[in-house]
Amino acid sequence: MSGLLSAYVLHARPYRESSALVDVFSAQGRSRAVLRGARSKRGSQARPFQLLEMELKGAGELKTLSRVESSAPPHFLHGDFLFSGLYLNELLMRLLPQDEAHPDLFEHYQLTLAALACGESLEPLLRGFEWRLLDELGYGFALDSDCHGQPINPQGFYRLLVDSGLEAVSDAFAPGLFAGGELLGLSRADWQASGVLLTAKRLMRQALAPHLGSRPLLSRELFRSRKE
Repeated sequence: MSGLLSAYVLHARPYRESSALVDVFSAQGRSRAVLRGARSKRGSQARPFQLLEMELKGAGELKTLSRVESSAPPHFLHGDFLFSGLYLNELLMRLLPQDEAHPDLFEHYQLTLAALACGESLEPLLRGFEWRLLDELGYGFALDSDCHGQPINPQGFYRLLVDSGLEAVSDAFAPGLFAGGELLGLSRADWQASGVLLTAKRLMRQALAPHLGSRPLLSRELFRSRKE
């Protein structure tokens, strides 16, 4: 991917003497580029949560960011909303392959940032983004039927098989299970139903874990330390 695009900065870190290594996310996917003169006015604009007009040059995996201009007011995130935005960025950094277009995910990311900036309820926003990301990457699964195509039983219990979906189990006391009624509530995005938010958090945590690997998410650790 190369050329002019609208994108967000996911992460930037110092690179060599006065440059920065920048990961950006656009409808064309995630790309990594070198921003020269990172301490200049242009470099100061390359911050997260602001839609930017950028020009990427180069055909390899590491491109050159030759133009950075603001194209919309930034989303100002504070407190838990800031940590949540950092969490979204870290998920994209860790899971999205480079230079693979995801226009629908990019649109969902923009809507989620706007909702965070407006102070909307965090848990539904985060769970919805996690689910959309899994689905975009081909890791999604049905919430209203099991891995054999049978409808979820509201009175049943299920475990997640990451490669195939939900599987009914007979031992309701086995660890890590999900209640059928709560799964059905989640399938309807009924966030007010009892247990649905907790089920969504546990389910997304299990679904993401194999793809994230053993290295902890920094944003999750920061969020946890904030609560302690």
